[in-house]
Amino acid sequence: MVNYFHQIEKLNSVNPTPGTGDTDSSPERPANPAPLLQLLLFVDKRPSSREQTRHIRQYLQDLKAECDFDLQIIDVGEQPDLAEHFRLVATPSLLKIHPEPRQTLAGSNLIAQLEQWWPRWKRSVEEYAAQQQSAPAQTAAAAADPKPIYSVACATELVQLSDEVFRLKKEQEHLQEQLQLKDRIIAMLAHDLRNPLTAASLALETLESSQKVKEGEKSRLTPTLAAHLMKQARRQIRIVDRMITDILEAARGTNAQLHIQAKKIELGGICQDVILQFEDKFQTKSLNLETDIPTDLPLVYADPARIKQVIVNLLDNASKYTPEQGTVNISILHRTAYKVQVSICNSGPGIPQEDCASIFEDSFRLQRDKSTDGYGIGLSLCQGIIRAHYGQIWVDSVPDQGTCFHFTLPIQN
Repeated sequence: MVNYFHQIEKLNSVNPTPGTGDTDSSPERPANPAPLLQLLLFVDKRPSSREQTRHIRQYLQDLKAECDFDLQIIDVGEQPDLAEHFRLVATPSLLKIHPEPRQTLAGSNLIAQLEQWWPRWKRSVEEYAAQQQSAPAQTAAAAADPKPIYSVACATELVQLSDEVFRLKKEQEHLQEQLQLKDRIIAMLAHDLRNPLTAASLALETLESSQKVKEGEKSRLTPTLAAHLMKQARRQIRIVDRMITDILEAARGTNAQLHIQAKKIELGGICQDVILQFEDKFQTKSLNLETDIPTDLPLVYADPARIKQVIVNLLDNASKYTPEQGTVNISILHRTAYKVQVSICNSGPGIPQEDCASIFEDSFRLQRDKSTDGYGIGLSLCQGIIRAHYGQIWVDSVPDQGTCFHFTLPIQN
């Protein structure tokens, strides 16, 4: 058994005073059995309690002649878990842990309490010894079990096991959340991927059929319509690619390390590229897109693919929640000498104030969105990406008036 105590002393093992004739350490004398009375004295290192502790130990040493006992002295500063386990409220405290029942004495008048209880403790030892004599098998088992050490060591192990159980429960809850997220993803995957895949497939099939016209027949597709179908197919495939990327990122878990390949980039150009991707979607809902992207923005140091992923997610949310003929605004501000700020706002229903602090949590979804398609992972990914760039991301929202998402990126100096 490992010794868990840094400050343990036993009064029954104090070196004999020279000249007393005590020969406990002599090899001819058999070892005494473990005393039945087992005590724990909890102390601390405060100067005001040292003298009191010394008096208690001296008083106990005097009582040892009346009834042998095992005493372990434990410093609560080095073993706080044991103090919590035995529910101590003050030091010094003296605990009788054997024979049962357990009893605790504490307070400034601890010696006076001990004087009162000592006769009863002696009597409990005599009664316990009498019971053991009437049951020889139990006596043999008790002799083989050195109670003074094992009782306290087991208490320490119980505290440690309790902490481990608590940690495992938290880990189990986290794993269950991840499994539930993956279950939701699998349940919605077929539906969410089917829509863009069907649109892309129809566009490509139409283009393919136009190429199979018989000789001499005129194609039913004009060049303008063919270009539009090709553009539609590409856009839908990009949507599928983004969805798969988000799903894979979520499957890696919240603690996954994001791989950032940063370089000097023009943030305005990336925003314009993403805006082109959403052109058709905005036209379908008759959304009004307002932009404020200066041409003299400084270069930022970032991963272009990751930043595009953030802007796509935020624009997708804006187009999703903005009602028909509503407004989406994208602006970039050279905020400080070290940062550039991107803001994407919409005139949608807004986010309840109590949910603004949770909106970036992994798999969090607003109550109004519980019955709609989605994973609740997009904003969590955005936050991870921006933090990996040493930037910040936050939301400002007023119910029924709209929402603005902002993030910052470092300037390339």
